[in-house]
Amino acid sequence: MATAFMGYVLPWGQMSFWGATVITNLLSAIPYIGTNLVEWIWGGFSVDKATLTRFFAFHFILPFIIMALAMVHLLFLHETGSNNPTGIPSDTDKIPFHPYYTIKDILGAMLLILTLMLL
Repeated sequence: MATAFMGYVLPWGQMSFWGATVITNLLSAIPYIGTNLVEWIWGGFSVDKATLTRFFAFHFILPFIIMALAMVHLLFLHETGSNNPTGIPSDTDKIPFHPYYTIKDILGAMLLILTLMLL
């Protein structure tokens, strides 16, 4: 959502300007740090060129950060396994992560790409 919103602001039309103004002003409702946070995001006291530059940088770098966090999440999931809320040992029912789920995810991604290419 954040990446999409920052991309929405990049054309810098009236809708983009007021969208950035309204959405970033929502952060001013946070007690004690809200107004400082809004000024930091804006790069000044109003939405201007500094805001556009910051939104472009965040729009570019945020997908890489999200992808890195997803990979770290999968690494931890692969190393430690899922949590078992019932407390019953389930070692016999486990499926190995790497061959099964990796192939399943790759197959799903390929089907999605194929479907999009056919559209």
